[in-house]
Amino acid sequence: MQADPGAVKAALRRLTDLVLVWESTGGLRPLTGVAEGLTGGPEAGVSGLRPRSAEPLSPSDVGTRLAELSAPARALLDHVLEQGGEATTSAARHTVSPREAANPAEELLSRRLLVPRGTGTVVLPGEVGLVLRGGTTTSEPADRVPGLATTAREQALVDRVAGGAAFELVRRLELLLDHWGTHPAPALRSGGLGVRELKAAATFLHVDQQAAALIIECASTAGLLASRADTDGNLVWVPTDVFDTWSAQDVPARWSAVARSWLESPRMPGLVGSRDPAGKPWNVLTPELAARTMPEARLMTLQVLAGLPPGQVLAAGTGVPSLLARLAWLRPRRPRSRADQVAWTVEEAAALGATGLGGLASYARVLLDGGDPHDTMAALLPEPVDHVLIQADLTAVAPGPLESSLARRLQLLADVESRGGATTYRFTPGSVRRALDLGWTAAEVHEFLGTVSRTPVPQPLTYLVDDTVRTFGAIRVGQAESFLRADDETALTELLHHPKVGPLGLRRLAPTVLISSTPIEVLLPRLRDLGAAPVVEAADGTVRVTRPDQLRARTPRARRAAAANAHESARIAATITAIRSGDRAAASRPATGTTLSPSGSLTALREAIEIGGAVLIGYVDNHGTATDRIVDPLSVEGGQLTARDHRSDDVRTFAVHRITTVKSLDGPS
Repeated sequence: MQADPGAVKAALRRLTDLVLVWESTGGLRPLTGVAEGLTGGPEAGVSGLRPRSAEPLSPSDVGTRLAELSAPARALLDHVLEQGGEATTSAARHTVSPREAANPAEELLSRRLLVPRGTGTVVLPGEVGLVLRGGTTTSEPADRVPGLATTAREQALVDRVAGGAAFELVRRLELLLDHWGTHPAPALRSGGLGVRELKAAATFLHVDQQAAALIIECASTAGLLASRADTDGNLVWVPTDVFDTWSAQDVPARWSAVARSWLESPRMPGLVGSRDPAGKPWNVLTPELAARTMPEARLMTLQVLAGLPPGQVLAAGTGVPSLLARLAWLRPRRPRSRADQVAWTVEEAAALGATGLGGLASYARVLLDGGDPHDTMAALLPEPVDHVLIQADLTAVAPGPLESSLARRLQLLADVESRGGATTYRFTPGSVRRALDLGWTAAEVHEFLGTVSRTPVPQPLTYLVDDTVRTFGAIRVGQAESFLRADDETALTELLHHPKVGPLGLRRLAPTVLISSTPIEVLLPRLRDLGAAPVVEAADGTVRVTRPDQLRARTPRARRAAAANAHESARIAATITAIRSGDRAAASRPATGTTLSPSGSLTALREAIEIGGAVLIGYVDNHGTATDRIVDPLSVEGGQLTARDHRSDDVRTFAVHRITTVKSLDGPS
């Protein structure tokens, strides 16, 4: 191995302590199964110490044969070495002399620099690989830790950038969930969120779809978002009860809850927008969008960033590849998707505010150590403000992050026009009408504006509110299930004042028209019970004559339950029969015995058929699994035994050549 001798000895001692290698008279040997587990190329962490060929060449012979190779053959041999020492051949002949070699692969095979292993696969013998690497098992020093590409940044600047991103994440998450609380997002049948809903969420938050996917996944992971059925029975995504408690906390506490859940989550929001192996797009919140290696990838990535010297952050462009090389050296056996997982972690950590400018924030370092980052983070965040500045152009400017309750009330009365260090809200007739729809009065609107504004409320805004209130409710919309119409006003008046029509919800709209909140199929028989003789009127005003629908009843549940109980009883009885048969077979198993030949098994079975009764046979199935079975032999013909199997309580056939033992049991079955 190309490494410091002291490091090699320390590694061998650790392998011995882990019982992965053991000492023998011939030296250290790996535990059975270790070699099989080390498969793949150099990126999978496999050393170059591959098995030697049956008749290994000496180093001098290998060097001589390497010198005889053409340039294409040598390039092919180096490529096989870089790819882990295995390759596949298509048209290359495996038995050919060096003079007859027609291509680079045949050149290598004829000189035994590649050895065929069957099924079109060739391997690089261990002695050849050692010569190609100059007598070592690795091309690079195995004990050299890959360095990180870094640049200088002040920690205070990193904290300010990360703190701003953390504040934006919490604010956008609260905005989205608050919006979905009144306008739920439809859920897919698979349980995810559709592409259209993701685009709408990204537009609402003024971010791209990848950032919106991360926010939604974080909300679900933190327990703030879940699916439920709406009034029509359709699944929708809405905030959970935890959201109300979470939104009442300050920003550091809210961020800590989201960041901890993200750090421990197996979810992979980075896949959103791509397609799975079947060609289907990955949707947000899809249950399959997870990997068990994701939490480790996140934790190790942040731990490496935490180990950077003070004032150093990852360099732009080269920092992430160097970080991936470091993690590959630390965990060489991780899957090929590890590169994507590390890249996603770097991007997500920056979006969440755990990192800034490629460096780990100070409060995120506290979170990694298991502490509470509240105080460290609170010192970096701006204090929330409790006022706005209303201007004459029907806009209001928030000079900083608003208090949570104030922001929610202001978003009811105005639309967000732009976000940033100072959020701008615009008042429109539609936004004022939205507040009136929720029960606000004109006096409450004027009082709220005068309380939250540090500037006098401009006259145009006062006029806008008054004009909207004046036209609000001019047209009214109600709901009715049915109507009653008659030319005789007296008949409708008597019916409206009847003492038993209260539950029908009758209300007069015109002298000759009544409406009801009761469905027509219920209203008709009730009116007839009261002595009226109503008829159904069609949409064109004609009388509609109908006959009763034919009714059908569902299958009684008791019968379905009885059928289910019968199936369950049969299954339990079959299980008990198999268990008892297995117990009897175990009790009747001979302590010692010899394996019978097919002719011996045939003879013993024929004797059992003549005598009658049950026999114990040892049987090896198609998968090579040996079992003991108690059977009642019925016939032997064509190399097949037909018998009643006590385990399944049915008649089946057994191949005679797979029967290893036959023992007669006392008495008939």
